[in-house]
Amino acid sequence: MDTFDQSRNDAKATRHARRNVANRTPFSSALPANATHWMSVWLRNYLVWKKLAIASMIGNLADPMIYLFGLGLGLGLMVGHVEGVSYIAFLAAGTAASSVMMSASFEAMYSGFSRMQVQRTWEAIMHTPLTLGDIVLGEIVWATSKSVLSGVAIMIVAGALGYASFPAMLVALPVIVLTGLAFASTAMIITALAPSYDFFMFYQTLALTPMLLLSGVFFPIAQLPALARHVTQVLPLFHAVELIRPAMLGRPLDDFAVHLAVLIAYVIVPFFVCAWLFRRRMMK
Repeated sequence: MDTFDQSRNDAKATRHARRNVANRTPFSSALPANATHWMSVWLRNYLVWKKLAIASMIGNLADPMIYLFGLGLGLGLMVGHVEGVSYIAFLAAGTAASSVMMSASFEAMYSGFSRMQVQRTWEAIMHTPLTLGDIVLGEIVWATSKSVLSGVAIMIVAGALGYASFPAMLVALPVIVLTGLAFASTAMIITALAPSYDFFMFYQTLALTPMLLLSGVFFPIAQLPALARHVTQVLPLFHAVELIRPAMLGRPLDDFAVHLAVLIAYVIVPFFVCAWLFRRRMMK
């Protein structure tokens, strides 16, 4: 009898949470309740992550470090210099940007989906005064926080080995944060649409991998055909690399306003799109 009553209470609470979402307009539910409520979602995720922090950081850093040293030292011996610097120095900036992309995307997709669909953490949070917008923003900022750790770690290693200019690369820090926000916000759209974990492979294969290869991470985009260059210039990773690489190499930033505007657009527009999609999904 106790189990039956508990199940009935859980179902009633779930319906109550969904009514709270339904009573809000699509626009208001896409916005945080206030300037600080989303921090509770961030803090909750941090406290859970802290228990496995070391293993998580090693996992996030292993892949970009393999690219950096495997390609940088191996392929770099054959390539020599690219755009006036050693190939590993050229690659370091691209690796920093790509590690932010991968870390933010994977956290927003796999971990975000687990909290939403499997663990039902979002439904529990919606019993509180927090809105769905608070949850979405908290998840995006949390994914960004993890991606910043990856990007900064790559920069520190590159700077310690002499592949980056230390005072100048501090300019790249806000760009790394903005890049993390852009990819976390975009990946949350995929999370809102995903029926299962398998769905994320489509985004990884059809979006992240081509972006990794075409955005100037491993070679200058001048090597690409004209049509591919035009396509590349609408991708967020290209603009992130174009801002991070000059900063790490101590060079002037060209077209700073354009690159910055594109990244900001990838932060704002996907946020409202995914918030609307999550509202539709949570109301099913």
